[in-house]
Amino acid sequence: MSARTYSLLGLWPIIHRWKRLVLAAVGFAALVSLVVALLLPNIYKSTAIFYPTNAVYPTNTETSDLDRFITEQGNKREISNRPEDLDRLITIGNSQPVAEQIILKYNLHERYDVGTPGNELDDQDALEEFTENLDIVHNERDAIELTFLDEDKKLAARIANDLMGMIDSINQQLTLENRRRVLDLYRTRYTYLNKEYTRTKGALLTARKRFGIYGMDRESRFLAQEIIETQADMYRAESAGDAGRAAALRRSLRALTQADGGSVINLENYVQGADSISTLEARFEDLQLRLVQAQAAFENAELALKGRVSSLYVVQKAIPAARKSQPVRWLIVASSVLITFVLSVIVVTLIELYRRNLGANRRTYTEDPVLTNTL
Repeated sequence: MSARTYSLLGLWPIIHRWKRLVLAAVGFAALVSLVVALLLPNIYKSTAIFYPTNAVYPTNTETSDLDRFITEQGNKREISNRPEDLDRLITIGNSQPVAEQIILKYNLHERYDVGTPGNELDDQDALEEFTENLDIVHNERDAIELTFLDEDKKLAARIANDLMGMIDSINQQLTLENRRRVLDLYRTRYTYLNKEYTRTKGALLTARKRFGIYGMDRESRFLAQEIIETQADMYRAESAGDAGRAAALRRSLRALTQADGGSVINLENYVQGADSISTLEARFEDLQLRLVQAQAAFENAELALKGRVSSLYVVQKAIPAARKSQPVRWLIVASSVLITFVLSVIVVTLIELYRRNLGANRRTYTEDPVLTNTL
C-alpha cells in the first residue's frame, strides 16, 4: 500500500470549516495581546562605553619592562588593553557589593516593589531584578559597554554613570599597591642611574686630568700640528748651527710627545687615553639621556599617584535615551496572533483527524458481519 501524502493546501478546507472558531481565537488573542502590550511600561536603555587605561601604571609589575613605558621625550606609551584588564573591570561591575551600593543609593527596593531593605529574601529579589536590568559586555573593539534598563530614562543614565564611577574607584583600590610598587621601580631606576651618572662623570674628569684630553674641538689636530711645526723648527735651527735654539726646541718637542716632558697636553698621554676617554664620554652621554628620561618618568608617575589618575578612559557617558527600547508592541501583537493562528489550525486539524478515524472505525464494524453478530 502506498503511503498517504499530506499537503498544506489540504488544510484550507479544514480551516474554512472551522473559520469561525479560528477567527474567534485569533481575534481574542489580538485583543488580549494589544491590551497587555499597551499596559506594559516603556523601558529605556542607557549605555556607557569606556576603556581600561594603563598609560601610567602597568598592572603586572613582575613582567613589565620599564623601558617600554618611556619614549625618547620621557612620555608614557599607551599600552593596548589586555584580556585580564577587561575581565577585571567586568567582574567588578557585576559584583554583588557594587550592586548593593546602587540598590541602597537609589532605593530600588521600593522602585522594584520587592519589600524593604534588610530582609534577606527582599534583598535577593532586588538583586535579581537589578542584575536582569544590567548588562556589561566586552565588544569587538576591545571596549566595555555598560548598559542599564529602567522605566525612568534619566534614572537609567544616572545609574549607568554611577556604576562606571564605582568600577573606576574599586579598580584603583585594587591596583593601588601595584602602582606603588611600580613607582618604587621608577625611583630605584632613577637612583641607580643618578649614581652611575655621578660615578662616570667623576671617572671622566679624572681621566681627562690624567691624560690631558679635555674634549676640546680639534684637539688632536692642533697637537699634531704643533708637534710637526716644533720638529721642523728644530731641524732648521740645527741646520743653521743655532745650538741654543735647537736645544730649546728639542725640549719643547719632548714635552709635546712624552708624558714626563712637563706638558699637560702631550702625544703619549693622548694616544694612551683616547680610547678610554671616548668610551667614558659615550657612557656619560648615554647615562645623561637615560637619567633625564628616568627623572621625568618618576616625576610623572609620582604626580599621577598623588593625583589619583582615573583607571578608565571614558568614550561615552550614559545619557537619557530619546526613544524606548522595550517593549516592541507591534511585535508582541503580531507574534501572539501568529502563534494563536498556528495553534488553532493544529487543534482543528487534530479534531478532524479524530473524527475521520472514529467514522472509519464505525463503518468497519457495520460492514463486517462477524463483528456485527458479535455486537
